[in-house]
Amino acid sequence: MACKFNLSKKMKKIILCAITIMAVAFSNAQETRFGIKGGLNLTNFSGDTDTNVKAGFHIGGFAEIKIIERLAIQPELLFSTQGASLRMIGGPDSSSDLKLNYINVPVLAKFYITKQFTVEAGPQIGFLVAAKNYSGDVKDFYKSTDFGFNFGAGYNFTDNISAGIRYTVGLSGVVDRDYENVGDYYDSAKNSVLALSLAYKF
Repeated sequence: MACKFNLSKKMKKIILCAITIMAVAFSNAQETRFGIKGGLNLTNFSGDTDTNVKAGFHIGGFAEIKIIERLAIQPELLFSTQGASLRMIGGPDSSSDLKLNYINVPVLAKFYITKQFTVEAGPQIGFLVAAKNYSGDVKDFYKSTDFGFNFGAGYNFTDNISAGIRYTVGLSGVVDRDYENVGDYYDSAKNSVLALSLAYKF
């Protein structure tokens, strides 16, 4: 008898942990600055999929909440265009983009190695707002929420202007289906995003 694999409890813990981190950060904040950011996405699916990289973009805002001199918590709210380039029947050059648009909410722990160089990591939840391919609207075939984990680094050119690179590892399958076992889940298509961004802090 097959046993269905359900990650909902883990996802709830991730969300609760992120909310707790933000609450603690605000209560202990030494300084809070707000900013805007945007840039290039290079997106694909991980797992047992035959897809290619697709270019997209992200744009949104963030808050940098300093806890101590070298450590900050950075929650963000981003509109992000993701998906992958799918291989189509009709030859090796035939392809079509699957476009998945999300509102992503990452919560990052950001460590200042020096005043200029930073590293960051933290969980992310995404809310699907649109899904389209060559045939039109396919949103009903994809999950409405997405979970991932971020790793990144940044460089501060000035106190206001910075650049960053971030990789988001997908933790949940994007296709709206039940998985019969753990192996099927880990082989399923998950979002994989490399983001390059510019940011301005006020």
